[in-house]
Amino acid sequence: MATHQGRKGQATRAHILDQALDLSTELGLEGMSVGVLAKVVGMSKSGLYAHFDSKEALQVAVLDHAALLFVERVFKPAVTQPRGLLRVRALFQEWMAWSATAFPGGCPFVQAAQDMHARPGPVREAVGKHLRDVLDVIERTARTAVESGEFRQDLDLEQFAYEFWANIVSYQHYGHFLELGHAPERARLAFEGLVQRAQIQEIRP
Repeated sequence: MATHQGRKGQATRAHILDQALDLSTELGLEGMSVGVLAKVVGMSKSGLYAHFDSKEALQVAVLDHAALLFVERVFKPAVTQPRGLLRVRALFQEWMAWSATAFPGGCPFVQAAQDMHARPGPVREAVGKHLRDVLDVIERTARTAVESGEFRQDLDLEQFAYEFWANIVSYQHYGHFLELGHAPERARLAFEGLVQRAQIQEIRP
């Protein structure tokens, strides 16, 4: 019985986090009130607080949930591709698809970074941790293209990750905020330019 109740509690918690993550991409982590979430999941506020001690704990749990989904839906599919440029392309394509279709408001990390950048505390720290993790994913993936000889040996991996991430952010702003239908084409064009620069040996004076 205890095991069954434990599984039921885990399933309820996962359902809450799924709904909270969707809401957070539309309303922001701060805009996602416990009252609104309770209505969406069909629970009382006290029922929600039985799973999360505070709104802040809920916000951190939502970010952790997003990170797990990112691994499952973006990173793992990308690493099925051979190391090198194919993997870099797969990471970009899977991330684009995730931003476009997984959540109402796009990539949750982009939304969270915008929402929490001026709010010090544990939630902002959690956002920073997950952003550093995803930037590290980009760097490590690009490094495989350097090692395969498809990217130049002197490539600045941190700069590559910066521009890759900037493209994801711009794609979200163009597609979700400005609602411009050509956002995917702009993002792909920017990505191809990034790849071309990564392949061309720099001329040093």
